[in-house]
Amino acid sequence: MHTVAVLALDHVIPFDLSTPIEVFSRTRLPDGRPGYRVRVCAERPEVAAGAFTLRAPWGLEGLRDADTVIVPGTATPGHGPSPAVHEALRTAAAEGTRIASICSGTFTLAATGLLDGLRATTHWAAAGLLARAHPAVEVDPDVLYVDNGQILTSAGAAAGLDLCLYMIRRDHGSAVAAHAARLSVMPLEREGGQAQFIVHDYPPTPRGGALEPLLDWLRDNLGRDLTLAEIAAHAGMSTRTLIRRFREQTGTTPLQWLHRARVHQAQHLLETTEHTVERIAAQVGFGSPTAFRDRFKRTTGVSPRAYRRTFA
Repeated sequence: MHTVAVLALDHVIPFDLSTPIEVFSRTRLPDGRPGYRVRVCAERPEVAAGAFTLRAPWGLEGLRDADTVIVPGTATPGHGPSPAVHEALRTAAAEGTRIASICSGTFTLAATGLLDGLRATTHWAAAGLLARAHPAVEVDPDVLYVDNGQILTSAGAAAGLDLCLYMIRRDHGSAVAAHAARLSVMPLEREGGQAQFIVHDYPPTPRGGALEPLLDWLRDNLGRDLTLAEIAAHAGMSTRTLIRRFREQTGTTPLQWLHRARVHQAQHLLETTEHTVERIAAQVGFGSPTAFRDRFKRTTGVSPRAYRRTFA
């Protein structure tokens, strides 16, 4: 039977820990037999888990003969694993064990060097930190999970469930995975990636800066078909000077700022109104619904209709 070892590190996130335990423990094969044997392993008998302390029945030796090792996230992703955990994970990888991380568990794998040169993901809010701390890792913040074959990583919270169901499908086929998904009241595959859940703040307006009146004017005129020349004329400067000032004060170009503001406003309208996609496209200043859909999907990872289904 396939053995799954779930590694409980100090300050483990309970949600991340419980997800693989529940999903794999409840998986049944077509003949009714369990699909997995699940064990919880830790470096020490007691593990701090936020609001409570848990006792792990297995030590790190439980990783040695496991077929899959799951590394849940912790509340302290910046703290690397202990030498013992580092060695246990490296040894498991060298022996061909499949290793997967959930949420900030990606930081633990990255600290061991197992993700060097590979594409990986983590919770979108921690993606920038992961990229800065581990430049050898190709961080993709827009996906729910990444499969590199032996090493897999997932984004935050519910994305760990997506990854577990994906691994079940790899191991036992779609029928078994679909049954596990139904038990979890979860679709076997979710539409889009975690980009749709990223909080896209309104483009920055540097208060007190020379561009503040212009940015306020742009925000009030999102529905107009504005050109770079028209924006520059309103600001009373050449297009070259406008672009330079924009980069200095906002870090982006006028048209990029405008696109971002329009998508942000479109998200609000999709969440709070029943206006058609075509009407919203016109309200936020896109020349056609097709251009709106393309820009919206490029920014959020999903179509406007899919975004509305999720967040309305």
